[in-house]
Amino acid sequence: MDMTEILERIREKYLEWKKPVVTEMAQRRRDPFRVLISCILSLRTKDEVTKEASKRLFEAASTPEEMLKLSEEEIAKLIYPVGFYNTKAKNIKEICRTLVEKYNGRVPDTMDELLKLKGVGRKTANLVLVEGYDKPGICVDTHVHRICNRLGWVQTKTPEETERELRKILPRKYWKEINRWFVAFGKTICRPISPLCSKCPVEELCPKIGVEKHR
Repeated sequence: MDMTEILERIREKYLEWKKPVVTEMAQRRRDPFRVLISCILSLRTKDEVTKEASKRLFEAASTPEEMLKLSEEEIAKLIYPVGFYNTKAKNIKEICRTLVEKYNGRVPDTMDELLKLKGVGRKTANLVLVEGYDKPGICVDTHVHRICNRLGWVQTKTPEETERELRKILPRKYWKEINRWFVAFGKTICRPISPLCSKCPVEELCPKIGVEKHR
């Protein structure tokens, strides 16, 4: 199977699909803080909800210093109804306090330092590196994890395992792009249940591993 051919075909179709909301926001304004907070809001939340919640929150506070002036209750109210909004409000407050006290109000630009922030895992950290700082990183969410297993590129149980395997086999020039492309691909065509294989640009190249039913 030609990994490069599959990626290039998906790249060609990507512009026809809806961009992931954090990518869309980052490309408008490359601000690591906004990428970080928007990514936290996006977890277990639909893109449309994340977009509106981010807009409300950043209109009220667009820097860590401004965010600290808001109470957890005010943040929760602004980001509602994102998933786990009370927990996210608490984490955002703690993250901003850490950024101000330890990093002079600046979001770190290394994986090790980003992972020290409350509620930040490898997916979020990689997204900040890629979309916030234009640095190499492989951001693996549920879509990237599912599609890479479906294509047979990896045989992994978790997104963290998928990231580790992709770092071995994925050409470096695609590291920053794969999340953008596969999230859009996964939401539009290669869906979790009953994917739209009849509309897939790589249908004849895909072994459809784990697919029981498709359209």
